[in-house]
Amino acid sequence: MSQSVKSGLAWGAEGQGRGAAGGRVAPRDGAVLVETSHALPIVSIVVAFRSGSALDPAGREGLARITARMLRRGAEGYSANEIEETIDALGGEFGTDVATSATTVHFEVIKRSLDRLVELGATLLARPTFSPPELARLLREAEAELIEARDSDRSLCSRAFRRTLFAGHPYGRRIAGTIPTLREITRDDVAAFYARHYTRRNAIVAISGDIEPGEAHGVAERLLSGLPEGEAIPDPVADPGARPGRCLVFVDKPERTQTQMVIGGLGTDAHDPDHMALLVANTAFGGTFSSRLMQEVRAKRGWSYGASSRAGFDRHRDAFTMWTAPAAQDAAACLSLQLGLLEALRRDGITEDELTFVKRYLVRSHAFEIDTARKRVHQKLDELLYDLPEGYHETYLKRIEDVTLEEANAAVRRRISEDDLVIGVVGTHEEIGEAIAAAVPRLAEVKVEPYDLE
Repeated sequence: MSQSVKSGLAWGAEGQGRGAAGGRVAPRDGAVLVETSHALPIVSIVVAFRSGSALDPAGREGLARITARMLRRGAEGYSANEIEETIDALGGEFGTDVATSATTVHFEVIKRSLDRLVELGATLLARPTFSPPELARLLREAEAELIEARDSDRSLCSRAFRRTLFAGHPYGRRIAGTIPTLREITRDDVAAFYARHYTRRNAIVAISGDIEPGEAHGVAERLLSGLPEGEAIPDPVADPGARPGRCLVFVDKPERTQTQMVIGGLGTDAHDPDHMALLVANTAFGGTFSSRLMQEVRAKRGWSYGASSRAGFDRHRDAFTMWTAPAAQDAAACLSLQLGLLEALRRDGITEDELTFVKRYLVRSHAFEIDTARKRVHQKLDELLYDLPEGYHETYLKRIEDVTLEEANAAVRRRISEDDLVIGVVGTHEEIGEAIAAAVPRLAEVKVEPYDLE
């Protein structure tokens, strides 16, 4: 999804929402979403489960992701190599993704090969073998990927930020796990997680492309036919609380001539009455090339190639963030500037001209969010997987157009704090650590962490 209003989710839409006491209500069982388009002879399928890394047991973080990846590592009648060869022979695609709140298994194939890919997909979903040698191989690969990820300063910065902002909360976990937790995962763990979460009542199927609704429902039934009935999995996640004060978490990495920097705190929930107003205001602040952040940081000063802000959301309130990547010698000044821009945003708000521009931009660019059947069905899937308000996407344009200047600026002051902030920086602490800390007025806490911290 775009980095403007539609930040935070990916993936529709009946019978969901919050109960009277504020709890999350699961969608009806057996939901099948269909979006037909005969523009191309391609069919895309997503089988989604309302379980993600938030369900990882303590000490087994990464288990949901490992379980999903094992679906491709062997199933009844197929070795891992035979699965790959069959997918290639059909000209198809198969993949899995795990997020905090959901797991998705996705297929795409040319229409004439659909029947054979569905047969394979049903086998992979219902009869994985979880071969111990394949699991051992995957766990070694996953560990190597974590080590390789240390080369990505942006990933290190994001992880340190979320680990600090959401300390003790599932949103602060690493979906891929850590090296110690991966080493604790056994075949029994994988089999138990699969048995609990890969069930018909926990599944939603979204199908798009060159297929009629009746045929699509038949495909969905075939894909889920081998799964047990099971039960809908309740959302175990509580609403996160704000971390008080300004906290700097500095990830110390040697020989950094460029930094990665993220500043933020708690943001929005899709059920907030001012949710859309905040997202519109954020677009003006840091969601377009002409936004304030980009103009002040890049266009006027040349301190960072990119400068943006994002108001993400999941089933619960997620983070508001500002991102830049200045050179080490500019990092302290860039940080000070961004804090000043945030204070000015809360104090003075966005202008009428900014509001007019971003509303026009969001309405016009919306066409690119719904220009394919696949995108349209994924929007419907969003609403079910993430418990969005009913009709969230259907009423999007009207809600954008209805936002007033007063509502946008009130939402900024209500939802974004300039006092309760986490500032994440990746750089060489010996060279710029003191200057970075000095650039943050009212700094309550400083944490310096090694870049290879697990």
